[in-house]
Amino acid sequence: MRRIFLAGLLFLAACSAEETTRLDTPEVSLPPMKTFQRTSPLPPVYSNATLARDYLDLTFSLENGESLPVFTRFEGPITVRVIGDAPSTLVPDLDRLITRLQKEAGLNISRVSSASSATITVEPMPRRQIQRIAPAAACFVRPNVSSWKEYRARRNDPTTFWNRLTERKSMAIFLPNDVSPQEMRDCLHEEIAQGLGPVNDIYRLSTSIFNDDNFHAVLTGYDMLMLRLTYDPALQTGLSRQQVAQRLPGILARLNPRGGAQGIAPPAIQMGAWQRTIAQATDPRRTSAQKLSAARRAVELALSAGPRDPRLAFSYYILGRQSLTSSPGEALQAFLMAGTIYQSRPDSALQEAHVALQVAAFQLSAGRAEIAEQLVNQNLATVRRAEHASLLSLLLLVKAEALELQNKPNEAAVVQREALAWGRYGFGAGNEVRLRAAEILAISPRNRVNGSPT
Repeated sequence: MRRIFLAGLLFLAACSAEETTRLDTPEVSLPPMKTFQRTSPLPPVYSNATLARDYLDLTFSLENGESLPVFTRFEGPITVRVIGDAPSTLVPDLDRLITRLQKEAGLNISRVSSASSATITVEPMPRRQIQRIAPAAACFVRPNVSSWKEYRARRNDPTTFWNRLTERKSMAIFLPNDVSPQEMRDCLHEEIAQGLGPVNDIYRLSTSIFNDDNFHAVLTGYDMLMLRLTYDPALQTGLSRQQVAQRLPGILARLNPRGGAQGIAPPAIQMGAWQRTIAQATDPRRTSAQKLSAARRAVELALSAGPRDPRLAFSYYILGRQSLTSSPGEALQAFLMAGTIYQSRPDSALQEAHVALQVAAFQLSAGRAEIAEQLVNQNLATVRRAEHASLLSLLLLVKAEALELQNKPNEAAVVQREALAWGRYGFGAGNEVRLRAAEILAISPRNRVNGSPT
C-alpha cells in the first residue's frame, strides 16, 4: 500500500508570514508536458549477505509485523490488464514498466486486454473511493480479486488477506485517476511490484521503493534484483522461510556476483516504537502541533540506531518539514542534520536531493542566489535518474528564480519553461503547476514586503 505522503514542499523558509506577500498564481503559459523516456537504474551497493537478510524481511513479513506462512509468487506467465477510466498517461507508463520488468527482472510479463487471461488487474478510480476504504492510502493491491466490485464484495473474505496467502493467482490494484500522472505512475510501480513479489515496506532500505518514506518514485536497481530473486528457478511457491534462506546465498552469488558469497547478515535492529511515532508525525489527520511533537520524539528514538542510520536522517527530515512554519530556525538545522547523514552514505543520493531542495529554498529566501543555484545543480542528475518529475520541477523553479536574482533573465526563462514542463507531469493540473511557481516567487527577496532578505 502506497501511503499518502505529501511532498511537504513548503517554502516559507527563513521568513515569517508577516515578512512575505502572498502572490497571485502567475498567469504563465504552460509548455507541453515532459515525460521520462530513458531509464538508467544503479545496481545495489550492498553485500549479498545484507541483500539476503533484507529479502527475507521483505518477503515473509507484513508492515504490521505479521509473518507470512509460505513463499508465494505467480507461477507461469503474468498478464496485466487495465479496466475503468484510465487517464491518457497511465497505459504508456504501464507499458514502460512492463518493458523494464521484462528486461531488468527477467519476468515473463505482458499487457493484455482480455479479462479472462489477466493475472493482475489495474483499476483506476476517483481518489475519494479509495480513501473511504483506506484513508491513509494513495493506492493499494489486494490478492485473489479482479475488480473493485469483487473486492468490495469479498473485503472480509480471509482468502483475500495477505497473511493467509499460500499461492498467487490474481491481484487487483486500485489507484486514483484524478491525481497527477506521476502519482499514478508511482502507484503502478509500487503496487505492481508488491503484487509480483515482496509485500513488506522497510524504512531502513534507502535505495528501494519498498519503503514507506516514499523518496523513490520508480523501481530501482535494488528492487529489480529483489524481483529477479523472487522468480529465480531455484525458488517456487510453497517454500518455508528456512527453505528460502538456505537457497538465497547461492542465488545471489549467481545473480549479483559483485555482492560476494557471504551467508545471511544478522537481523537488523527493530524499531517498532520509532515506526509508530513516524506514522504519527506524518499523519495528515493530526494537528500541526501533534505532528511536530511526534517528529521531535522520532529523532530521540532514532538516535539508538546509530549516527549514520537512514531512519535518523529521515527523522530529521520529517522534523524539518513539520517545523517549517512554526520554527524556521529549527527546520533549517534539522534539514542540515539530515543532509549530513545522507551525504555520508553511498545509498542516499535521492534523499540528499530532497533535503537540498529545502536548503536551497532557505538560501534563495535569504538572497544567496548563487548558493541556491549551486545546490540545485549538484542534485539535478540524481533526480533525473530517479525519474522524480515533481522534485525536478521544484528544483528548476528555485534555480530559475536564483538566476533572476543574478540578473540572468534569459537563462531564467529557459529553466523556468523546463520546470513548468516537468511540473505538468509531476503536479498534473495547470493550476497546481502555477501554484508551485507562485510559492517559489513568494519566498524570493524580489517579492518581499520590506524589500530585504531576512
